[in-house]
Amino acid sequence: MIRRLLIANRGEIALRVARTCREMGIEVVAVHSTADRDAAVLAFADDAVCIGPPAPKNSYLNIPNIVEAARLSGADAIHPGYGFLSEDPDFAEICAANGLIFVGPDPEVMSRIASKAVVRGLMSRAGLPLLPGTEDPVETVEDGERIAAEIGYPVIIKAAAGGGGRGMAIVPTKHDFRTTYHATRSAAHAVFKDSTVYLERFLTGARHVEIQVLCDRHGNGIHLGERDCSVQRRRQKLVEEAPSTRLDAALRAEMGAAAVRGALSVGYTGVGTMEFLVDGDGRFYFMELNARIQVEHPVTEMVTGVDLVAEQLRVAGGEPLSLSQSDVVISGAAIECRINAEDPGASFAPTPGVLERLELPGGPWTRVDAGYLAGSRVPPHYDSLLAKVVVWGPDRRSVLARMDRALTEIRVQGRGISTTAGFHRAVLSHPVFAAGEHTIHFVDEMLTEEKERSVTRSAPNGKRQRALNKTEGSRGS
Repeated sequence: MIRRLLIANRGEIALRVARTCREMGIEVVAVHSTADRDAAVLAFADDAVCIGPPAPKNSYLNIPNIVEAARLSGADAIHPGYGFLSEDPDFAEICAANGLIFVGPDPEVMSRIASKAVVRGLMSRAGLPLLPGTEDPVETVEDGERIAAEIGYPVIIKAAAGGGGRGMAIVPTKHDFRTTYHATRSAAHAVFKDSTVYLERFLTGARHVEIQVLCDRHGNGIHLGERDCSVQRRRQKLVEEAPSTRLDAALRAEMGAAAVRGALSVGYTGVGTMEFLVDGDGRFYFMELNARIQVEHPVTEMVTGVDLVAEQLRVAGGEPLSLSQSDVVISGAAIECRINAEDPGASFAPTPGVLERLELPGGPWTRVDAGYLAGSRVPPHYDSLLAKVVVWGPDRRSVLARMDRALTEIRVQGRGISTTAGFHRAVLSHPVFAAGEHTIHFVDEMLTEEKERSVTRSAPNGKRQRALNKTEGSRGS
């Protein structure tokens, strides 16, 4: 059993893990950069260690400092959260070499699935359906052009080491391939230090649906239903919900069984997410395996009643799963909105600063995971996520009404700080989303509509009104 856990992360996920640890009687060690010295998680921790200056490479990505913090604080396990080092096989191996339990898959499994191109081949052999594409890296632009012509345009070029929606580019026609290929490789090298890319056929009009899986070290695996993550901007998820309006019970069971089969085939352990695209005819295609807890995991927790972090910790400690597939019951519906410190009226530019006022929602069946307190500084060095607002209801209609109410309760004030709360209200009230007919193109289409409308309601002086950022809750009151 894990006795003392170091959380190698920051923000809301660090606090969320700390809360489950407190319920389980596990002591918590929080690490922080000098920019996060007022982080909310520090109040929940039994010990805290500063691991470096603000830049992630000097703090949250600094493996020697994190391991030394674990040693000095007496931790026997490390939870990586999401992002940063959460899917780094070298970090998992270094943890093991230092006698630390890594809360995640074994290092050899993480190495096996580190390349998304390789994972495609592994899942194909496990019998999961794939879109036409490559299982090996595309080494030259000439090879890429030939393969793209064979599978048909549009195609999408993906970084093999990518994640979090980064390192992807859609190529609509052959005339765009060369430029996009070189640009994607350059971006992949800059972000992931790996320029390897692969190709897939791009599926238009699809829904992005992911299956939550949970596997232990005793050969057991289950799924906990799906989350629909189709509301995205630049392939960054903004709104997530369960269940998906595109899946029926039969398709849910089929996708869930496929996800578990794929995870077990590579020896996966712990909490993971199998991501799929689902077309308008109910056909699904494997995209990638995320070897970590997801930002949107509370949606699954709300409809199943399962604490996924607690299951992570039990599995990491060697225990078998505490539930079987027959124990998993999907009840009602849930939705999550990511409230970022961004200005939707300025192309979602980050807006760091001091949170002079921060009031977050409450009320029935309303959950808020936040990593900041009033008076905290939102630093410019990290992700702009302020909080995740998650609500549950007996059906989708009640969930949409409850989330709209929750979003109106958000009050954020601080010089220069804006939030995306108003944008989320616009999403939820849009007829296409309200009807459950949206696809992965929805946000782009919605923003185009808004841009066209803004021209017609321009103020007399010619300045456009930024309606998406004027909604109640976006800047506070």
